[in-house]
Amino acid sequence: MARMHSRDKGKSGSTKPAKRSTPTWLQYKSKEVELLIVKYAKEGKTPSQIGMFLRDEYGIPDVAIVTKRGVAAILEEKGLLADIPEDLMALIRKAVLLRKHLEENHKDQPGKRGLRLTESKILRLAKYYKRSGRLPASWKYDPEKVKLTIE
Repeated sequence: MARMHSRDKGKSGSTKPAKRSTPTWLQYKSKEVELLIVKYAKEGKTPSQIGMFLRDEYGIPDVAIVTKRGVAAILEEKGLLADIPEDLMALIRKAVLLRKHLEENHKDQPGKRGLRLTESKILRLAKYYKRSGRLPASWKYDPEKVKLTIE
């Protein structure tokens, strides 16, 4: 499948194992993993960072195999999930940085195009999250307001 804003095909990244069972060598139980997730969330880590910490530091290959739920689902249950989803927040940060760059570099045409593409991704993703109930229906992307929340 081609990339969204270019004609590049690219190669896929790593693949998950076909067998969805808990590895025999894994010594952590479901409750222990949940406690680790809550601990890292209280330290301010994002769900993807928590997953990488558990993989690299504790050798837990996949949280969903051990706990039967993903990191975000566990954080939502505990009330520790952020209001704005992590991927949407990353795109918003990128747009804020691009706007700041374009204030100093008015003639940067590729930068302007990058901002348009990034903001279109933000709008599409926000529409999806509103439909799925992750964002309130009244949420709106306003670059000036968002700039204040990011900084």
